[in-house]
Amino acid sequence: MEKKRSVFGRLAALTLAAVLLCSLVLSGCGSQPTGDETQTSDQPQQTAEGVNVNYGLSNPWDSLMPYYSVSGSNYSRIIYDKIYDRLAYVQPDGTCLPRAAEKWESTEDGHAIVFTLNQKAAFHDGTPVTAQHWVETFQLITDPACEILGKTALSCLTGTDDTGAAVAGETLGVEAVDDYTLKLSFKQPTIPEEFLVDKNRDIYVLPTYLLKDIPADQVVESDFWRKPIGSGPCQFVSEVSGSNLVLEANKDYQLGAPGFDTLTITVMDKSNLLTALISGDLDYYAFGGNVSEENKAVAEQAGFTVEEGTTPTNFYELMLNCATIDSVDLRQAINKALDKELLCQQSAGTRGTVTGSSILPDTPYSSPAVTGTYDPAGAEALVAKSGYDGKTFSLACTSQRASLAALVQQDLEAVGIKVEIETVDSATMFAGMSDGTYDMGLASHTPTTLPLWFTASRFTEENNIFHVPDLAPYTEMLSAVNEETDETNRIALVDEFEAYLTEEMPFIPLWFSNALHVHSKTVTGIDYAASSSCNENVWEWVKAQ
Repeated sequence: MEKKRSVFGRLAALTLAAVLLCSLVLSGCGSQPTGDETQTSDQPQQTAEGVNVNYGLSNPWDSLMPYYSVSGSNYSRIIYDKIYDRLAYVQPDGTCLPRAAEKWESTEDGHAIVFTLNQKAAFHDGTPVTAQHWVETFQLITDPACEILGKTALSCLTGTDDTGAAVAGETLGVEAVDDYTLKLSFKQPTIPEEFLVDKNRDIYVLPTYLLKDIPADQVVESDFWRKPIGSGPCQFVSEVSGSNLVLEANKDYQLGAPGFDTLTITVMDKSNLLTALISGDLDYYAFGGNVSEENKAVAEQAGFTVEEGTTPTNFYELMLNCATIDSVDLRQAINKALDKELLCQQSAGTRGTVTGSSILPDTPYSSPAVTGTYDPAGAEALVAKSGYDGKTFSLACTSQRASLAALVQQDLEAVGIKVEIETVDSATMFAGMSDGTYDMGLASHTPTTLPLWFTASRFTEENNIFHVPDLAPYTEMLSAVNEETDETNRIALVDEFEAYLTEEMPFIPLWFSNALHVHSKTVTGIDYAASSSCNENVWEWVKAQ
């Protein structure tokens, strides 16, 4: 399929690095524990011996039970990725490589996927991983009595309800065809690669033989998760909750032994990560060693290689509350009032691409290049047409985006729309958008190559975050896209849905941006960009002694 045209070309960079250099040098680099200092292992915290990789993380994981992350945080997923195993290794361009599964194929007219498992895979106690362990994992997680938070990832399987809980009297769509062949059956036709891109980071195999005597309603609170056993490339050693985690290389991992002995993960303030890398306190830090445009020169001056990713890893949007901003004309006016080029340049410099869609550029589903929507005069006309009464709208943002919010406020007030900025943490902003507290919110997300990665979960009864008054048109079009397996027909349906979004404007797409990755000086073999998919190829990392 010939790809459609991508969106705007990139802009010139802002030169703020020199200012940041001074501030970075003056900042401290010590770790900042954020949780309970009590050791959760039965043994005292161990000092890493042998070849140790010091790994930084700016936010703590909230559980070592991989289906019970209260926040649903990528900071937890990047930890689970190391202790537990996943079916595939997903790259940001949507490429899926073998991991626990060696290969996969679609069957039954797209209603099933058959996975051939790697026969070398084993849990950390030496027990071979079989298809039956995957089946029992799915059975446990979908058990209504098991109060885990990751059920919805399995709601696509036959025999489950919309929450992912198994339905009494129905057959769950998981089967061990033989010891190393796993079959999953789906309610709707499902493309294997799309299933993996969408669900891979939320599905892990568990050592069910060690959990079988624990009642389903007690699994989450079990002491097992204080010293868990998985089948991933690293195994648990010790933990200081929310602060420090020591893992040991799994020398028997089926894809190869990591080239280090231990991995010590330390939580520290985000502003200190690069400083700690430069000082040698860290070998690498999570999510590709990402560095801001401003700090790129800081890293390069310290002798580090900084690489720009080839696939966008951030999507920026202005969330709108369609219950309080209930005029389509007013929402269109907001879109025309925003100088997206300037906002994008302020945030991403040359790494940004202005967009009119949440669909990742340069995929079969991406729209033609966006023409400029910045039209203050047109915005003023639409404001007048909307009957706007001068109400002051709230605009929520995090402290890191306060300067961007100020530019949004300036653009909107220039066309007569009053805005008051409220600076809050990310969780408060999303909760406030969900319950209708805020009228607008400035947010960013990690995109995938799926055409509905952003929209599918935001137009549901459970998560009508934009408060659209009638969900039916959205859900009908989303269902039509999901049920279509012919790519040509599917692209046409996606185009129809995108045209409706552009007309109704329940949210305002702003821009995509590529990440800048600071290369480690001490560890080789790192796939920097893949961390955006919450997986890291630690089995290929090598740190010299």
